[in-house]
Amino acid sequence: MKSAFEVTVFEGDGIGPEIMRPTVEILAALAEAGGYSMRFAVAPAGAAHYAKTGESLPESSMQAARDADAILLSAMGLPSVRYPDGTEISPQIDLRKALTLFAGVRPVRIFPGQRTPLKMPDGREVDFVLIRESTEGLFHTQGKGEVTADEARETLLITREISEKLFEFAFGLARERKAAGRGPGKVTCVDKANVFRAFAYFRSLFDAEAQKHPDVAADHAYVDATALWFVLKPWDFDVLVTENMFGDILSDLGAGLMGGLGVAPSADIGLDNAVFQPCHGSAPDIAGQGKANPLAMILSAAMMLDWLGLRHDTPALQTDGRRLREAVEAVIAKGRFLTADLGGAAGTEEAAQAVAAELDL
Repeated sequence: MKSAFEVTVFEGDGIGPEIMRPTVEILAALAEAGGYSMRFAVAPAGAAHYAKTGESLPESSMQAARDADAILLSAMGLPSVRYPDGTEISPQIDLRKALTLFAGVRPVRIFPGQRTPLKMPDGREVDFVLIRESTEGLFHTQGKGEVTADEARETLLITREISEKLFEFAFGLARERKAAGRGPGKVTCVDKANVFRAFAYFRSLFDAEAQKHPDVAADHAYVDATALWFVLKPWDFDVLVTENMFGDILSDLGAGLMGGLGVAPSADIGLDNAVFQPCHGSAPDIAGQGKANPLAMILSAAMMLDWLGLRHDTPALQTDGRRLREAVEAVIAKGRFLTADLGGAAGTEEAAQAVAAELDL
């Protein structure tokens, strides 16, 4: 059991520092009350840092990320700051690739009191996890595709090495969720195996891994049908696993089901490292105005606590991860201290303080 943790913090761009500040304060208060310690070390990175120095992710910051027990990352990137080839500054993607963070974890939860565009049947709750492979797929040649005057090409890559790790992670998560009473223990492989050989290969690797986990149900779904079922019957899903681009698109659809990116947390997890960050962008149009929604950042921190607790056999962190998630959900359900994107009038600090109040901090 471990009781002292080092967290590397990337404050991000735009609204990033504004939502990171109260999140770290809540985590520090939880640690003090919970009898464990959590030290936060800020590392420079991002579009604003690139504009000043010509570096988006300094080697010292990369090393700090490698050495940390966990990485907490806020919104990164600015529309006005780009690399010379026109692509966005995205150190978060650089981290995924450098640290081999193959499992992009995107929870989708709709509970009583939460705003959603869906017409939810009485007694139904949505609680599933989309796992997006985060290092390969159609993102493999990011920024390096071949472009001529007459055509453009990108390369989709799926490897056995990464896919086997990804599927093992997915079945393990389904087993953990079932043990916690949050799912039936089922993994759905989302692909387009009827059209692309690469996805037929992806599915074959999934089926081979499924044979190793007879206690967990396994099935398949085409990505277009999955998008339809996200809207018509999302309560049928437990754990879904898919390729990078498909996951990128479906995760935003999942966020829409929850009422927006402002309540959508995420994690990118590998064998040795993990990054926790909100799914939304840096929203420079409201930066510095105290209007930003901190809830997705705080929910991402709750995911970090849960992951650290499981990884280091520290139940206090798992307990605090659950309590923090439930506190955010209570604030959303009560609807009194919501930011403008959720239909309220609260500012960043008010929303964060409401979460702290639910925790009696």
